[in-house]
Amino acid sequence: MNRCGWVNDDPVYIHYHDCEWAVPVYDDRLLFEYLTLEGAQAGLSWYTILKKRENYREAFDNFEVDKIIHYDQKKVEELLANSGIVRNRLKIHSVISNAKAFVKIQAEFGTFSEYLWAFVDGKPIKNHYKKLNEVPASSEISDHLSKDMKKRGFKFVGSTICYSYMQAVGMVNDHLTSCLCYRKESPR
Repeated sequence: MNRCGWVNDDPVYIHYHDCEWAVPVYDDRLLFEYLTLEGAQAGLSWYTILKKRENYREAFDNFEVDKIIHYDQKKVEELLANSGIVRNRLKIHSVISNAKAFVKIQAEFGTFSEYLWAFVDGKPIKNHYKKLNEVPASSEISDHLSKDMKKRGFKFVGSTICYSYMQAVGMVNDHLTSCLCYRKESPR
């Protein structure tokens, strides 16, 4: 069974690759979860963050933005002491500021999903790459998304992070043509 070359033999990673990565997400809570995890991943490997995912869910109230927008300095200090997550002050503060920006987008567009998926006209982009080195780190769409999100107050949303986010939430399907998931079409 061929998988994309970036996945290792850890069952958690295999499950993520086979069942989550590049599968379209429309649920706002899950979209915020991925946004947070992608930001946490900056400078680290996705595998490192994936292994800490459950800790993140617990530490950040299951990514409920209505709770996160009220985090205070005491909560930030608690998070900085939590060895189960990446203890980077800027990344932790970004979760709070991103939650506030997220809520504003929900108020403006009805859902964050509506805002996000408009960047790809509501339809996933399915690429046809044969080799890992063909898969780009960013695109014109991720450049545009990054610029717009930064303008709206989001942090840790550079074009590379946005492209990785787009892959994770299924806006872009970059499974290699030889991958068992290349032809799979399944909603979340």
